[in-house]
Amino acid sequence: MSKPIKSLIALGLVAFVAACGNQAPEVEEFVVIDPVPVTEEPTFNSKYD
Repeated sequence: MSKPIKSLIALGLVAFVAACGNQAPEVEEFVVIDPVPVTEEPTFNSKYD
């Protein structure tokens, strides 16, 4: 192969590796929701203090 063809192939390979090698790994995102506290309802005991 001639020198210009080898140079173009090498340049294409370098560009391909640079384009594909710079991707950051995908990070999973999640949302944390605080649960609502469970409370008991007051009961009627017929006392008026």
